Amino acid sequence: MGKNDFLTPKAIANRIKAKGLQKLRWYCQMCQKQCRDENGFKCHLTSEGHKRQMEIFGQNPERIVEGYSEEFERTFMEHLRRAHPFSRIAANVVYNEYINDRNHIHMNSTKWLTLTEFVKYLGRTGQCKVEETPKGWFITLIHRDEMEEIEGQKRAKRDRAEQAEEERHRRMLEEQIERAQKLARVEGDGGQDTGATELRREELEAPLGFQLAAGRAAAAAGGGAAAAGEQQGRGGGGGRPALAGLDEEDGGGGAVSAARGGKKSKIEELMEKDRAAKEAQAASDAARAAAAQRLDHWLAPGIVVKVMAKKLAAYYKQKGVVLRVLDRFRGEVEMADSGDVLQVDQEELETVVPQPGGSVLVLNGPYRGSRGTLLSIDTKRYQAKVKLRGGSHDGRTVWLEYEDFSRFQGTFK
Repeated sequence: MGKNDFLTPKAIANRIKAKGLQKLRWYCQMCQKQCRDENGFKCHLTSEGHKRQMEIFGQNPERIVEGYSEEFERTFMEHLRRAHPFSRIAANVVYNEYINDRNHIHMNSTKWLTLTEFVKYLGRTGQCKVEETPKGWFITLIHRDEMEEIEGQKRAKRDRAEQAEEERHRRMLEEQIERAQKLARVEGDGGQDTGATELRREELEAPLGFQLAAGRAAAAAGGGAAAAGEQQGRGGGGGRPALAGLDEEDGGGGAVSAARGGKKSKIEELMEKDRAAKEAQAASDAARAAAAQRLDHWLAPGIVVKVMAKKLAAYYKQKGVVLRVLDRFRGEVEMADSGDVLQVDQEELETVVPQPGGSVLVLNGPYRGSRGTLLSIDTKRYQAKVKLRGGSHDGRTVWLEYEDFSRFQGTFK
C-alpha cells in the first residue's frame, strides 16, 4: 500500500485539512484548485495544467471574466433571496454565508475587486437598496413583480423592433434618393432638362368642364377638332392642341394645369420623406438624451405623495407631504389626515397630479428641480402640460409624464 493511498494516515490528514475554507489568495479559479500555502500555490502556477488554462484565458480574457462575474452575481442573489428575502442585513454577513460553500465562484475572478464595489453595483442596477452606515454597508432585496418585468421586456423588444424598422426605412429612402439622382444625371447628359421645377396652375381656379358627345355627328366633330389641333401642334403655330370632349371656354385648359399642378415630382416626395425621417430620428435622439438625464431617485422636500404600501394598511392610498429626504431613496412623510410622520421608501410612494392651475415640482428628467404650473392633463398619454417658472427654463411649456412631477405644497417665491 502506497504512502498516500485512501486509508493511509497521510491521506486522511490531507482530507481533514481540506475540509475547511482556505485562503482566497491561494485559489486558482481557472483550474478550480485550492492550495493550502504559498509554496503549493507557486508549484501550481508552474504546472502544465495551469499553463494550458492560461492559454485558454489569453484567447478571450474579457469574456471569461464576464462569465465569472455573471455567475457570481447570479449565485449571490439566489442566496440573498433564499436566506434574507425581506431583511436589512450587512453585506459582509451575506458574503460570509455565501463563501461557506467551498465550490463558490471566488470574487478575485470577477470584475469587482472589492465587496464594496459589488454592493454599489447592486444599488445602481436596482437589485438591492444599499445603505452606508458606520457599521458598514447594508443591503435590502428589492422585490419586483414578475408580470411588470415581463411587460418591461416586451416594451424594450418593441422599441428595438421599431428602431430597426426606422433604420431600415431610412436606408431605403436614401437608396431611392440616390437612384433618382443618378437617373436624373443620366437623363441630363442625354440633353433633356430634368431639373426640378415647381408646378403651378396659371389659369383661374375654375371647375373642370366636360361635354359629352351625343351621336356620331358629335363624335366626328370631336375627332376633327382633335386632328386639327394635332396638325396645328406639328405646324409650330404656337397654339396648344385642343382636347376632344372638353369645353375650352369652361376651363378645359385649366384642367390640364390642374392635373399637372396637383402632384409633386418623385424627387420632391423622396426629399420630403427623407426630411420626415431625419426629424423622427432627431426626436428619437432627443428622447434618448432626456432618458440619459433621468435618475433612479426622485424624492424632494415639499412635494405631496401618496402611500401605496399595502403593509401600511392604516395609511394606504393616503396623501402626505415629504418633510425631508434621508438617503435619496427614503424620506419622512407627514400624513395629511392624521399628522403622523412616517419613514417610507420611494418604492412605496406615488406622485400626486394636482388640478389644472396647481403648483408642481419637476422630479426627474432634463428639467429636474424646476417649479411650474400645471396647465392641462392628457389622460390618454398619461402626460400633463406644465409651464415652468424661474431659472433658465422660465416661461417654457413642456409635456411631462405623471411620474416626473408631483404637486408642490406651498407657493412660488
